[in-house]
Amino acid sequence: MWDATAEGDGDGGDGVRDEGAAGSGRGGGTGGGGDAPRAAGQGADTDAGTVSGGGAGEADAGWVRDVLDRPGLTAGEREILRVLGREDDPGSVGSQIVVSLGASIIEGRMRPGDDLNSVDLARRFRSSRTPVREALAILEREGLVEIAARRRPRVRTLGLAEVREIYELRAELYGLVSRRIVLHCPDRGLDELRAAQAELESAAAAADLERYFWLVVGFRNMEARLAANETVRGVLDSVGIRTLQLRHLSLSLPGRVETSVGDHRRLLKAYVDRDADLASALTRSIVRRGLAAVEGSGWTGFSG
Repeated sequence: MWDATAEGDGDGGDGVRDEGAAGSGRGGGTGGGGDAPRAAGQGADTDAGTVSGGGAGEADAGWVRDVLDRPGLTAGEREILRVLGREDDPGSVGSQIVVSLGASIIEGRMRPGDDLNSVDLARRFRSSRTPVREALAILEREGLVEIAARRRPRVRTLGLAEVREIYELRAELYGLVSRRIVLHCPDRGLDELRAAQAELESAAAAADLERYFWLVVGFRNMEARLAANETVRGVLDSVGIRTLQLRHLSLSLPGRVETSVGDHRRLLKAYVDRDADLASALTRSIVRRGLAAVEGSGWTGFSG
């Protein structure tokens, strides 16, 4: 944890309200400076779009609800809630701060190296500094924030060497996931994947990058769930959240959505054909192709 004197301000003044007074508003100010907190349940953000279940039954309807349709939250905020296991408690002041800051980092509104002053954040979220510090500690554990002694916390920098290591790990783990799906997933699970692929095709045809990106994230989350290995799923969550911004960059490059949707189409066919070797090879190729796109874009690593 950091030294409070490094932030050059005290706890008591400047209109920062007591922690108990923060329950009425949701921390929607996400790195833009003076944005006012947004009340929970006010109009849903539209960056992810609205997706129909497509007739695949209750499992697909549950996936759509979990991935895209929680009112009042951006897709990035929903993903953070899922990874941190806070889906049932999105309104607590701690969850509001974690989700708002985390989504701002993932979606690029806060940049690597940006300072995170706990006094300013407490004022923005109308809380004491205690939940702010707790939220920053959680984000540090997830690899989104770095906290050094006697310095303000800041958005964590990410180097290309580390990114390559993470992508290598993700490729191997998703290879295992795909193999387990082929060998163990029942047909009703493949029906879920068919419905998810249909949504990917629809978003790609509409050239809706934001919707397509978060549907891909949902597709990958679904695969990890259907593989029925919670240890692998937890590791994928822990490393995946650090690379969401890069995955978005990769898909935003020319021609990448078309390539991606075709890759997922071939992967789904391998699942349906129960071809474990092909499915594992395809999914590793998808991850490595994403890294190659990042490297080919000229990105060399975030710097503070």
